[in-house]
Amino acid sequence: MDENQASGAVRQAAGKVQGAPGDLLGDAGTQAEGAAREVAGKAQQAYGQAREVARSATQQVGRGVNQQPVVALLLAGAVGYALGMLTARR
Repeated sequence: MDENQASGAVRQAAGKVQGAPGDLLGDAGTQAEGAAREVAGKAQQAYGQAREVARSATQQVGRGVNQQPVVALLLAGAVGYALGMLTARR
């Protein structure tokens, strides 16, 4: 688990705890602060998950390059050529 996922879960839980008294007492300010903290926690969790997925994908690409370096080189060249053709001004 990424540290951002853990921090996000804690922040999200804190937002729920903070918003609960506001719900009971009808205090809109406390409700809003709790909801904002909860949303920030969810966003931080999502960021942590995205980092974890990116890290995993990078490792898989690295393994593929190590196993088949010639194919990786040809693929990189083809992608570079295609991008060059798409961005070239005529």
